[in-house]
Amino acid sequence: MTYQSYRGESEEQMSDIVYVIKKQIGVIETYPTGWRKELNLISWNDSTPKYDLRDWDPEHRYMSRGVTLTLEEAKELSEILKGEFEK
Repeated sequence: MTYQSYRGESEEQMSDIVYVIKKQIGVIETYPTGWRKELNLISWNDSTPKYDLRDWDPEHRYMSRGVTLTLEEAKELSEILKGEFEK
């Protein structure tokens, strides 16, 4: 899936942001509005795909601010969470 989004405070500042959802990994929560908190592997502006955690509308056209992680960062987060849940 390839999408384009727009950012900026005014029309002059709007710039294209192209994102491709390479892999939908999982849904963490679904809200009554239909939006979902998802973990996906996304390529932003034709760059190397990163793990991405954020809220999305059902059509993946609109999104909230989120967190992107490289493979190394995702592995480190996994180890931190693993240690936290094993207590």
